[in-house]
Amino acid sequence: MYKIAVLGDRDSVLGFKALGLDVYPAETVEEAKTILHRLASEDCAIVYLTEQLGVQMEEEIARYKDEMKPAIILIPGKDGSLGIGMANVTRAVERAVGADIL
Repeated sequence: MYKIAVLGDRDSVLGFKALGLDVYPAETVEEAKTILHRLASEDCAIVYLTEQLGVQMEEEIARYKDEMKPAIILIPGKDGSLGIGMANVTRAVERAVGADIL
């Protein structure tokens, strides 16, 4: 069975544990990269990654962009949204539909 993971700073991800998601707090970008690669090699279908870490991990995110798993979805962290997650969703919809319907 596939897992859903949440990766980010401790304060941003701990609340997701109450929803039954696997939580992976990372204090540094290097630690987050290691965790992301480990999750990708395991049975993890979706990784929610905080935008604050995602900004610093563009190469790693691009590596998995066209792979079947894991789907990496950027979410706002405790400091609020940087707008990157929504921009990625808009680009994905444009690519799938052919126009910006959002």
